[in-house]
Amino acid sequence: MIVFASVTILSTNLLSDCYRYPESNSPMRVGSYLEAVKVYLGEKSQTVCAIFAQESLYGTGIAYVITAAGSVKAIQRSNCYHKEGHEASCEYGTSLYMLLFGLVQIVASQIPDFHNMEWLSVIAAIMSFAYSFIGLGLGFAKVIENGKIQGSLTGVRTSNVADKLWLSFQALGDIAFAYPYSIIVLEVQDTLKSPPPENQTMKKASMIAIFVTTFFYLCCGCFGYAAFGDDTPGNLLTGFGFYEPYWLIDFANACIVLHLVGGYQVYSQPVFAVAERWSTKKYPSSGLVNNFYTIKVPLLPRFQVNPFRLCFRTVYVVSTTAIAMIFPYFNQVLGVLGALNFWPLTIYFPVEMYFVQKKIGAWTKTWVVLRTFSLACFLVTVVGVIGSVEGLISAKLS
Repeated sequence: MIVFASVTILSTNLLSDCYRYPESNSPMRVGSYLEAVKVYLGEKSQTVCAIFAQESLYGTGIAYVITAAGSVKAIQRSNCYHKEGHEASCEYGTSLYMLLFGLVQIVASQIPDFHNMEWLSVIAAIMSFAYSFIGLGLGFAKVIENGKIQGSLTGVRTSNVADKLWLSFQALGDIAFAYPYSIIVLEVQDTLKSPPPENQTMKKASMIAIFVTTFFYLCCGCFGYAAFGDDTPGNLLTGFGFYEPYWLIDFANACIVLHLVGGYQVYSQPVFAVAERWSTKKYPSSGLVNNFYTIKVPLLPRFQVNPFRLCFRTVYVVSTTAIAMIFPYFNQVLGVLGALNFWPLTIYFPVEMYFVQKKIGAWTKTWVVLRTFSLACFLVTVVGVIGSVEGLISAKLS
């Protein structure tokens, strides 16, 4: 986790310096990741980057459906265990909860500027801190209750070396998924005012943000493993290492669901925007794409509906929900998504743009160091994808 945090800090620092083009003190601003790739590396690179970026956003939507459904299921199981005892079966599926979450997202996706509402960010921050502190507190309390530290320095025991490697590779993908920060750095930086220079402010803000998130990751991960050892669930708040106090488990999972309802839209709206801009440009005279119709629903204010937006966004939500229902495996899905996008979005494009902006020549000291760094991260992505895909297939077949 510390290594991934350090890599993310380096990546964000490289990107922050690329905010102004062609030099750090130039007047031209580059307000988005994709725009930066186009300016520095050309349209072909932008197209490749866009594929990874949209796939990353789409995959995050799938992960959010799985996670939200798991949290709703955990609330039901928590209440069941409290009433029936810890030995009760209390088995519930997640398909119904995924469908309900998808239905909510279909409605939310039609709300204008839903993802830009200021209250959404405030609620998301409060919910994140709430369930993070609860997870940390419960893990700490469980260690004290046990009176000893579970687990070992070598991690989860397996029957053979191959299984240990698969789990280790998958873990790399899971951790990579926890640091998807680089892709939004320039968008955030574009909201800053100067002086001081935006890149300096962004570097300080990024370091603070990464330190805080890494602190929570380490505390929850380490205390969770210290509390449960080899039996540590993939998600502390839904895997039922904890049973009591049941109301606190319910509250934490409710915070997760509320956070993910807004978070799904934050990650989906950029995909919607790209699709709708492309369709408008491709079919400028199409009424299906460009016309808006006013609809009045009793007890609600009038709102405008665009046929293409209604259809595309609905199909998008349905597709993420369907894939989540087919592969409802929390750790494995996160591992695949994290590993697949780690090297291209977090490492490769930031390094290549930095080379262009700083005019770094081939085989110079800086060039060799950053190339070696990029190659090492590429290998991490390869083994992470391999391990996570193997875990996903094994989970599906079993």
